[in-house]
Amino acid sequence: MALEIPKVSYSGKIREIVLGKGDKAITVGGGTSYPFYLFEGQMPLKPRIAMEVYDSPPDDWAPTALEPFADVAGDPVAWAKKCIDTYGAEMIALQLVSTDPNGENRSAEEAAALTKKVAEAVDVPLIVWGCNNAEKDTEVLKKIAEDCAGRSLMIGPVTEANYKQVGAVAIGYEHTVIASTPIDINLAKQLNILLGNLGVPDGRILIDPTTGALGYGLEYGYSVMERIRMAALTQEDERLQFPMVCNLGKEVWKTKEAKQSRDEAPKLGDPAKRGVLMEAITAQLVLAAGADILIMRHPESIALIQDMLNDLLAA
Repeated sequence: MALEIPKVSYSGKIREIVLGKGDKAITVGGGTSYPFYLFEGQMPLKPRIAMEVYDSPPDDWAPTALEPFADVAGDPVAWAKKCIDTYGAEMIALQLVSTDPNGENRSAEEAAALTKKVAEAVDVPLIVWGCNNAEKDTEVLKKIAEDCAGRSLMIGPVTEANYKQVGAVAIGYEHTVIASTPIDINLAKQLNILLGNLGVPDGRILIDPTTGALGYGLEYGYSVMERIRMAALTQEDERLQFPMVCNLGKEVWKTKEAKQSRDEAPKLGDPAKRGVLMEAITAQLVLAAGADILIMRHPESIALIQDMLNDLLAA
């Protein structure tokens, strides 16, 4: 008697969403089963990776993380081009850390001018990520959406505090919003409902469930991502059937373990490999939980994940 493996029946599907424009546009989503459960359903579209670019020279990065970009760290345009030309980046994520009111507090006009330069210099989809201050992000993302009208950016984080203002300009200027909520399935669903009621098309919404790094609350974030996927696929919850994006690179590389030298942490092994592996393992785990887009930092970590994806999704 042949062994029959029990299978879950899925009645839902993750929406397919087009990111960017032109020949380098990318489509994500489309899954009809839990991540990589190819014996039960399909993952027709491979998860994608966006490489980080910072809008100002980072002064607190681990040497291992900075080394690949040391020659371009002061020029975001050159940095973005290096990610594409040297490391084959399929997406870019511009991190607008300098707009933080508690930091450099650069103006919305400065941020928009820089974003436009980067958008004009690259031909891959561009994510624009604010400083996580809702009030300042509202001002900055509105200006960017206007100045980069029609470029199909992905802008975020869009939260309950600013979804009306940012969502409205995203509708008007044809951008995709990244709906960000603090590790809670109900809050994620509610924000998606609010964006839909506002008029943001379903084809322009991505979910940012918020995730931590390996060893820093990742387990809780993982379980929330799992629940989002379960509700989307087995309960046909239409307000959760959106691709998920995880901004994980900065979470991993800000941990003390990723930054400590061999002298500071002699038992943790080679510091040149430690952060790379922490980032790769974190990425692997959020992919298993359902992530469709990863924002990552180190080229070696990205190469490890690309190899894994190619192996798991080989025809």
